[in-house]
Amino acid sequence: MKNKIATAYITLMVIIIIIAIILQYRNHKKENNIILCFAGDTMLGRLVNKRIDKTNYAYPWGNILPILKNTDINIINLETTLSNSNKKIPKVFNFKATPDKVKSLTKASINVVNLANNHILDFDTEGLLETIQTLNAAGIKHVGAGKNLEMAKKMVTIKKNGIKIGVIGYTDYPKAWAATKEKTGTNFIQIGSIQKIKNDIKTAKKNVDILIITIHWGPNMRQQPPKEFQDFAHQIINAGADIIHGHSAHIFQGVEVYKDKLIMYDTGDFVDDYKVDSLLRNDQSFLFLVTVNKTGIKKIKLIPLLISNMQVNKAEGEEKKEMIKKIKKLSAEFNTHIDKKNMIEIK
Repeated sequence: MKNKIATAYITLMVIIIIIAIILQYRNHKKENNIILCFAGDTMLGRLVNKRIDKTNYAYPWGNILPILKNTDINIINLETTLSNSNKKIPKVFNFKATPDKVKSLTKASINVVNLANNHILDFDTEGLLETIQTLNAAGIKHVGAGKNLEMAKKMVTIKKNGIKIGVIGYTDYPKAWAATKEKTGTNFIQIGSIQKIKNDIKTAKKNVDILIITIHWGPNMRQQPPKEFQDFAHQIINAGADIIHGHSAHIFQGVEVYKDKLIMYDTGDFVDDYKVDSLLRNDQSFLFLVTVNKTGIKKIKLIPLLISNMQVNKAEGEEKKEMIKKIKKLSAEFNTHIDKKNMIEIK
């Protein structure tokens, strides 16, 4: 009888220990998750710059500031220079914010900005280099442009909770701004020509757990990415990227989960002073909160946003419902399901 009781007691203790180990492992995994926050084109120049002067550096972020302060890594496309330069190059739109507006980025806890776009050289190399200097002084990492090709294509890394994140920036326009060994410019790629990105990814993946490709690409005001862009995105994922952060269209596009990786074809505009298209609604966008750990992507949370008066806030009411309905429809075209909580579960 005593032996049976002893055996039962030992068995119970073993079960308790196993359960404790499992719970500890699950909690450890949960604790090692981090949240990456992605947003689209961020234009702090012109009227936004003036509005910040009249208000405060936190003004552009409205009621989403608490969200930005409670994520682990925030990544945007910086669609302006931060410069005092007056060396404007001939083009339709030239964007610049005064260098002190970098404080708006720090207020929003922005960690990484993409500079590979069609506005970073609006004030020539002088404007680009001052922007880089300003970001460096503020402790904000940047990708996609530099004083030469080596700097423009350089990956930046951030380590959080033991997870190493890498980011590389690219743009497909304008080709004339492409950096070379001797020339300041952007990290240019030709859509459909995958070899350059494959080489970059092969080198980068050896050093990071999660690799992000942030890319300014494609035509403006298009709700669906062209077929060649979808094919190119798949090639980038096949080469080893985990997340594609797309921007340039000024309106959000559908999200695709491809081989358990994430493609955000276009994240829309984040904040700006642009004229609003009444049909395509470039004042509507989303924050994309992506939970990851060392093994990959776990889930994506979508938060609808609305730009008004040079400020971004959470969308509400019927407008919010319409935005969610639209992105669900656009994402369904890629066989990606967004649930009732505006979540995409991957693993």
